[in-house]
Amino acid sequence: MNANSLKRKKMFSSIAELLGVLLVVTFLFFPILWILITSFKSGEDVYSLSLIFEPTLDNFRAIFNTENNFGKYYMNSIIVVFFTLIITLPVSVLAAYSISRYKIPGKALLMFAILATQFIPLIVNVIPFFSAFRNWGLLDTTIALIIVNLGHTIPYAIWLIKGFMDSIPIDMEEAGSIDGASRLRILWNIVLPIAKPGIITATVFCFVVVWNEFMFALILTSREAITLPVALSYFIGENGVVWNEMAAAGVIYVIPTIIFMLIVRKEFVKGMSAGAIK
Repeated sequence: MNANSLKRKKMFSSIAELLGVLLVVTFLFFPILWILITSFKSGEDVYSLSLIFEPTLDNFRAIFNTENNFGKYYMNSIIVVFFTLIITLPVSVLAAYSISRYKIPGKALLMFAILATQFIPLIVNVIPFFSAFRNWGLLDTTIALIIVNLGHTIPYAIWLIKGFMDSIPIDMEEAGSIDGASRLRILWNIVLPIAKPGIITATVFCFVVVWNEFMFALILTSREAITLPVALSYFIGENGVVWNEMAAAGVIYVIPTIIFMLIVRKEFVKGMSAGAIK
């Protein structure tokens, strides 16, 4: 095979690779682009495939009016996510470090029990939680949703963070203890900075799970503590789906996720890479 043939083969390979990448990117981002475009369309233009239309902000105004009350639902979701993560992270870090470093009787069984909680279908827990919260007067409150989410995020975060804790050489902690550092100072100054990618990775997955949680929010709330996933379903009425307003709500819905991922993307990539290597 001569040099020209190799050159043409390499060029065709590069073109095929580029086309493949463009096809995948188009497949992934086309629905997002379509929702973004639809959010600026009027009710008359929403069923048109034309990309030429008069954009409007009426959809965004409509979802935040007193009838839709989208702003309140948005704040409910933020409250649930914030307090779930603010409780999950310190509890999970301390638990993961303790399991990783201390000799605990039945440690293997404990870790299996923590992992087994992730295998239980969520629907199985609905009735017990509903009955308990009804008796405690916590139905239709963000506190109920926070408690429910903690039951899923803490075990998952413990399991994930422990894997990163195990990979940290214990010699580094011994050097710190020789210098007179307490166990908490060793954890804060030595372990946490090294385990940061793993903690960020756990945070991202917990954030996504809580932010998108639908079933418990649907069953345990009715008016005051409704969150965004449930609120989005309200755009489906007896006359069909109000696509333009739902699209506008969808755009607002994904903004916190995008901002959060932009903030932690570097550490998240490090954490995913470390997990792949291990």
